[in-house]
Amino acid sequence: MTVAARIEKLRSEIRHHEHLYHVLDAPEISDAQYDALMHELKRLEAAHPELLTPDSPTQRVGGKPAEGFRKAAHSRPMLSLDNAYNADELADWDRRVRELAGNLPVEYTAELKLDGLSVALRYEPAPGGGARLALGLTRGDGQIGEDVTSNIRTIRSVPLSITTERLQKARLAQGKAFEVRGECVMPEAAFERTNEEREREGLPAFVNPRNSAAGTVRTLDPSIVATRGLVFFAYFLLVDGEYCAAGQTATLDALTALGFRVNPHRGRVDSVADMVKFIEDAEKKRATLGYEIDGIVLKVDNHQTQQRLGYTGRAPRWAIAYKFTAESAITQVEDILITVGRSGKLTPTAMLRPVFVGGVTVSRATLHNADFIERMGLLIGDWVKVERGGDVIPKVVEVVEDQDHPRGNRRFSYPSECPECHNPVVREEGEADWRCVNADCPAKLRESLLHFGSRGVMNIEGLGDAAVQQLLDRGLVKSVADLYSLTEEQLVELERFAEKSARTLLNEIERSKKAGLARVLMGLGIRFVGERTAELLAQEFGSIDAVMAASAEELERVEEVGPRISEAILEFFSRPANRTLIERLKEAGMVMTAEKKQRSTQFAGLTFVLTGALPTLTRDEAKQKIEAAGGKVAGSVSKKTSYVVAGEDAGSKLDKARELKIPVLDEVGLLALLQSPPTQA
Repeated sequence: MTVAARIEKLRSEIRHHEHLYHVLDAPEISDAQYDALMHELKRLEAAHPELLTPDSPTQRVGGKPAEGFRKAAHSRPMLSLDNAYNADELADWDRRVRELAGNLPVEYTAELKLDGLSVALRYEPAPGGGARLALGLTRGDGQIGEDVTSNIRTIRSVPLSITTERLQKARLAQGKAFEVRGECVMPEAAFERTNEEREREGLPAFVNPRNSAAGTVRTLDPSIVATRGLVFFAYFLLVDGEYCAAGQTATLDALTALGFRVNPHRGRVDSVADMVKFIEDAEKKRATLGYEIDGIVLKVDNHQTQQRLGYTGRAPRWAIAYKFTAESAITQVEDILITVGRSGKLTPTAMLRPVFVGGVTVSRATLHNADFIERMGLLIGDWVKVERGGDVIPKVVEVVEDQDHPRGNRRFSYPSECPECHNPVVREEGEADWRCVNADCPAKLRESLLHFGSRGVMNIEGLGDAAVQQLLDRGLVKSVADLYSLTEEQLVELERFAEKSARTLLNEIERSKKAGLARVLMGLGIRFVGERTAELLAQEFGSIDAVMAASAEELERVEEVGPRISEAILEFFSRPANRTLIERLKEAGMVMTAEKKQRSTQFAGLTFVLTGALPTLTRDEAKQKIEAAGGKVAGSVSKKTSYVVAGEDAGSKLDKARELKIPVLDEVGLLALLQSPPTQA
């Protein structure tokens, strides 16, 4: 087999497995086998760059972070939908549809209204047949959207290319451009992971999955988007700017044939009674979907009828969105318990007298933090209003106090020590949350083990939920360090572990010892220390001992490490239990060193701000040159800025520099400064 043929075979296999995993939820191979295929493809493409194509699976994440998004017009407006909130309003809409339709058929498709960000994907004919993703646009104002193509490419359920065979199955003409519209959503599990990561990085948490999905799609760095776990569900297909002439049901079938993920919870309805039944069923399954919905969308199925009905100024007459309303109930707070997460955050949870809200029985609701309880004036025994709305997660809205609902009589006090390990808890100045900072806290252990073994950290294949739970149940692991003293004899005693699987896991654990300092720093679960910060710390200090010995001032010399992160690092390593953990990992043979990045001190202590388009250097190239010389690049101009490097269309940053009398350089001046640096005081 020629190299070109092998590359095409690998691409075809990888696309097949991506479709199975990300669209059909039916993987056939393990993550390790998938990684092996991808590794071989990357190696061959690197050796033969002339064979690289933009729709290769290796090209999902590529390019430099954008400085902003260009605008582009939609092929036809992305209109909003009119809303209905009850059966009477649905009946009025159905009546209007039937009156306007005359003798044309009226049947409806019912689909879940996904709570995410609407996007439009354009596909252009590909050389040699099939089609390639050419453009991804946000809805914007409905007329003009933002070009987020580089971010859309990272979403695994979006095909980068579509084969001729799939076009034929979907009955689309070869050589024609077409557009797919749908919703980018963030599954609830991905939302929780994202907020945990933002918490570690010292960033504010997203309020809900919808905000998280919208913020992610509009993130300027595609590599960040790739880690967020977004999913794309397709629901419209346009060819030559027109909706599918065969109708909405046929559209969804065609999108499935093209390889897109289409939401399976859909159906045909012929009457208002059928609509109400579909809505009731959707509300019952809402909490189990794994992603958020905020209603139901009803569309006239027949395309000819759609054309007859037409549009108002802002919405199609042939579609309507039924919006769920938040449901609430009154119940009593029987107790308040504390749960401890992987990051050590102590979260108060209201234990409620069970009450039926929004299709499910609710017996607990989060109370967020101590400040929330204090602001509400909540006492144990109080009657409260509990609401379960668009966020799905039950929440306490207010304390109810009237003749039928007397106040409670027991004030809740936050514990001064962790309820699990009994180490003192800490609350940083200006923060709302109390935390346990003991790395070996049992309550944190399960999540810590799963995090430690995950692909992005130590990458221990086989250390999943079931294995971790058994290790904990048998008392075999009480710290991540205990993983490195497990034996084959211990593992074969576990359920579903034979000699081969036990040896495989032990080999994976042994291999993880060489993951390097950055991965270890991530695996320790130090607050605010995510992948980027861990890598910068590893490059700067070169060993775990150097990181542990660093002062706040030395830590803050590292790019992106400010007082908040340095305090978290110092706090972590000040704990005896955490230092003991490091010693145990050393004794196990863990590699906790890295090659130190040799930094020039040429621009040490200088901060630059880049603005406008430079004649020959890209923004990223200029940034790399400054950082290689020991300088820092900031995003905004302040009194601490040393130089502003300005190009064409510099804008407000240049005005601010002149106002503050900060020296301004053009590209020639920057290059000259690199050759002849100023003398440092």
